[in-house]
Amino acid sequence: MNKFSVIIPAGGTSSRYGNTNKLLEKIKDRTVIEETVSKFVDFDEITEIIIPANASITDELKALLTDSKIKIIEGGSTRQKSVCNALQVVKNDYLLIHDGARPLIRKDTIEYVLKAVVDKQAVSVMTKTTDTIKEVDSEGRIIRTIDRSKLYNTQTPQAFKTSIIKDAHEKLKDGNFTDDSSMLEYLGIPVYIVNGSYTNIKITIKSDLDFAKLYI
Repeated sequence: MNKFSVIIPAGGTSSRYGNTNKLLEKIKDRTVIEETVSKFVDFDEITEIIIPANASITDELKALLTDSKIKIIEGGSTRQKSVCNALQVVKNDYLLIHDGARPLIRKDTIEYVLKAVVDKQAVSVMTKTTDTIKEVDSEGRIIRTIDRSKLYNTQTPQAFKTSIIKDAHEKLKDGNFTDDSSMLEYLGIPVYIVNGSYTNIKITIKSDLDFAKLYI
């Protein structure tokens, strides 16, 4: 059986959310980060969950997340640096990287990702774009309507053969990529899609948390 690691970056400051860290907000009886981690911890093939965390919430995370699979480490000043820190301690041949603020990820989606990454080496959960997309200039004037037939919305988890994503982070360590699949795209390495769910939202503003509470 292949073994997998999971990296869940928690190094952000929640600047767009407000004065509190969104990962510590409650969804019913659990915090956002507890709900997110709970989706991964019960998979036998997932043997470690590494959380590069913002120093301001490290103690709270250690108190909340006590499963033996979980390792909380120091995060970086950017998402890319946080993931890079976590990559230094990954033990398994395959890994998933998932946003700490996506607590609505479905377990069947995780199952699809675990299978797909072994076959494809690099995959990203995505959903097909359903809205009409417009390109707009700096003055707010619509320039054109973009063909949406080939457009997808990127979600997480993204998953990789560990050696491939480690190499990408080493080669692009001075960059500031906001997701890991884009690093492979930049290097010309193929990444394949796994169809996700439209409910797998990232909590960014307070209304997102309201949706998560209703959904759960």
